[in-house]
Amino acid sequence: QVQLVESGGGLVQPGGSLRLSCAASGFYLSNYPMNWYRQTPGKEREWVATISSHGDSASYADSVKGRFTISRENAKNMLYLQMNRLEPEDTAVYYCRVAGGPVSRPLDFWGQGTKVTVSS
Repeated sequence: QVQLVESGGGLVQPGGSLRLSCAASGFYLSNYPMNWYRQTPGKEREWVATISSHGDSASYADSVKGRFTISRENAKNMLYLQMNRLEPEDTAVYYCRVAGGPVSRPLDFWGQGTKVTVSS
């Protein structure tokens, strides 16, 4: 079955960096664009970034553009989010999501999330 497992969250000081990982299984990662979202208590889940199925294009929310980089290693079934120059406003639970894909097997699944806290 489809599984997405995030890791790499933690406590970091403002200005610091973290790299989140998402391990995918149960589907051919190379067939699907992948996404990162985040959510803080009391707010709706917010889209952060998307990467194309082969990693040749990416898009970002304005709030993270220039600081975050989404990437993937299809051969390892892994998705990443490199987060630099972190700000307290980046504190959230971060989720990876597979959505869309080929007509023969469209998917829409979320991971369980990994918590990022940016605080001094």
